[in-house]
Amino acid sequence: MSRLFRDVEGEAVSPRGSVVCIGAFDGLHLGHRALIGRALARAREKGLDATLLSFEPLPREYFGRNDPPARLLWPRRKIELLRDAGLDIIGLLRFNAHLAALSPEDFVQRVLCDRLCAKEVWIGQDFRFGHRRAGDASLLERLGDELGFAVSVLSPVEIDEQRISSSRIRERLGAGDLDTAAELLGRPYAMSGRVIRGQQLGRELGYPTANLSLHGRASALGGIFVVRVHGVDGKPWPGVASLGTRPTVNGKETLLEAHLFDFDGDLYGRLIEVEFVAKLRDEEKFDDLPSLVEQMDRDAAEARRILGIALPGDKSSPSHSPTSETASTTH
Repeated sequence: MSRLFRDVEGEAVSPRGSVVCIGAFDGLHLGHRALIGRALARAREKGLDATLLSFEPLPREYFGRNDPPARLLWPRRKIELLRDAGLDIIGLLRFNAHLAALSPEDFVQRVLCDRLCAKEVWIGQDFRFGHRRAGDASLLERLGDELGFAVSVLSPVEIDEQRISSSRIRERLGAGDLDTAAELLGRPYAMSGRVIRGQQLGRELGYPTANLSLHGRASALGGIFVVRVHGVDGKPWPGVASLGTRPTVNGKETLLEAHLFDFDGDLYGRLIEVEFVAKLRDEEKFDDLPSLVEQMDRDAAEARRILGIALPGDKSSPSHSPTSETASTTH
């Protein structure tokens, strides 16, 4: 079981020594996994703790609170994926005024040396650290020579001669290119969270939905999507989802609303993950609710076609018939 720590100050969490990889790791894409993999391999070779060090909120979120970058991965899911990777220690340092004010030298001494007893540190080419991002790979290497740890810089990972980066994945998601985003991530793009209670409008319109709040975070994508929902009954459940502010009903908060096909029960409070399969269209405002429902009917039919699921009453095409007595859509 991985150990999680959040604070700069405190006793050593790795007294025997650690191999540390550092970064934002937003999305945990294939480039991030390569860095983590190197640190894991070296830690196992040397009999040390495999340690990942990141920040929450991300520094770009902290400094850009009025216009934060879109997050690719929420903290809960990030921790789950990191634990699955086999890391011994996960550090998600609380990024606040105190941490932001630390000089590069203080950051290295307090965190890498005092807390993690680092023997090796692995970083990407663009890594910066310390107050005003004053620290870079060269400074880290010099400090490592003085304090007793080695520094390795991993070259960027590329696909088709293009660098894998969180920024590129955000751009592809914003363009509705889910296939390329999934290729760069190494898995389909998904959002997870606990189902919350909504306004019950979806049920009134014939499309009850399981709703997830983004908690004010910016989203890298928006619109109407074909989805598969995980965490319902052990298998992915097909559906259609809206991610946006629901302009037709004057919505204010960005919500992810997933309608699960041929489904009934209770999902309130359930932790689910919504996997994005394909984008159908952008969100739009309709003149009235009947016009909205007509478009929802078309969206649902197209999503069923893409997923290979029969329309209700249509026995001529494959159908999806998962069963669950406890799962249901909400609204």
